[in-house]
Amino acid sequence: MLGDAVLGAVSDAIVYADREGLICFWNPGAERLFGFAAAEAVGRSVDLIIPEPQRARHWAGFRKVMDTGESRYGQGDILAVPGLRKDGTRISLEFTIVPIHAQGGRMEGMIAIMRDVTRRFEETRALKRENAALRERPDTAPARQSV
Repeated sequence: MLGDAVLGAVSDAIVYADREGLICFWNPGAERLFGFAAAEAVGRSVDLIIPEPQRARHWAGFRKVMDTGESRYGQGDILAVPGLRKDGTRISLEFTIVPIHAQGGRMEGMIAIMRDVTRRFEETRALKRENAALRERPDTAPARQSV
């Protein structure tokens, strides 16, 4: 089937979690990104890839979306959050979500399409630090004009 071929070939991680937050689909991109084989991830909570400090906030938002059927992020917005790999390494993720509704409109779950942006995030953070340090040095600070 064409859909299966696309889901299996795409390099981004694609994860589907049901309304209880249990992983129901885990593509090869998710295996590469997070380090868990599909057999290790499917049937487990998405806590598997959410760092502990972010879990309470995640679940509050997730439950609200499942109860109301509405998300401010369901229109293709790109979110940035930390993620957790099997080896315990934290990574920076960008992702979009696709809410999944049943025929009656009830929320059935959520698909997340994720990409590792750790390198870009770290490079941007380093550039910001360098710029801040340069602004603080008197020999590189922009000249101030008199009024």
